[in-house]
Amino acid sequence: MQRYISLMRLTSKGLAELADSGSRRKVSEDRVAALGGRSVAFYATLGIYDFVQVFEMPDNASMMQYVLTARRDGFVDPLILPAFDSQTYGDIVGRVSPAQ
Repeated sequence: MQRYISLMRLTSKGLAELADSGSRRKVSEDRVAALGGRSVAFYATLGIYDFVQVFEMPDNASMMQYVLTARRDGFVDPLILPAFDSQTYGDIVGRVSPAQ
């Protein structure tokens, strides 16, 4: 499974319907599961992003399908970052040629 980090900002629609954000989070997790993934962690944050969510998804296509659906709903504007665990990162670094 591939990991992704989503940095989300509430849209004006999301702010206007803030009281329903808990139920929307459940809908989000159900959609992720239906695509073969899972929500690993979810945090409300201070700063320019309102939420951070970590996902495991089978592939980029599944993540793209999820993101397009979430954006169409209009409650959040997500920034999706592919994430690599330390083992995978170490493997990648090991394949990088030394600087010349």
